[in-house]
Amino acid sequence: MTTTPTVSVTLHVNGEAFSLPALDSRTTLLDALREHLKLTGSKKGCGLGMCGACTVLADGRRIKSCLALAALYDDKEITTIEGLARGSGAGLHPLQQAFIDHDGFQCGYCTPGQIMSAAGLLREGHAGSADEIREFMSGNLCRCGAYSNIVAAIAEVAETPLESGPDEE
Repeated sequence: MTTTPTVSVTLHVNGEAFSLPALDSRTTLLDALREHLKLTGSKKGCGLGMCGACTVLADGRRIKSCLALAALYDDKEITTIEGLARGSGAGLHPLQQAFIDHDGFQCGYCTPGQIMSAAGLLREGHAGSADEIREFMSGNLCRCGAYSNIVAAIAEVAETPLESGPDEE
């Protein structure tokens, strides 16, 4: 009988350290967050890194947590949707509020990944125009089609003026 190899991992998630002493070495970061730490904000969508529902920040960079092995993020700082507002004082993070104000979600399933990806693109400085926002958010899918509202929410937080279309004067 073969045994599954395990590793000892310490994940720093939303400012707290979590020790996982006997984690299956094949465990994704998404599964470690959802199943071991009970942080269910990051969603399991396609499991292939195509939809972006699982997006989190790792040392400030956005990653698809369904593709990342948890063991590779030992001692890295992970921020999930649950911890995003932590640094912005009481209440919601400005992106969370903007998504509400602009109705940047419908079913809400993709929203945590959309918001975390938006936080990453703002940190990267990729919100200079609506086209740039769309380009750098292209790895996050919304089956409900709330894209224009998502772009408007991100643009508001980035203080990026949106161009007017022919029907928007």
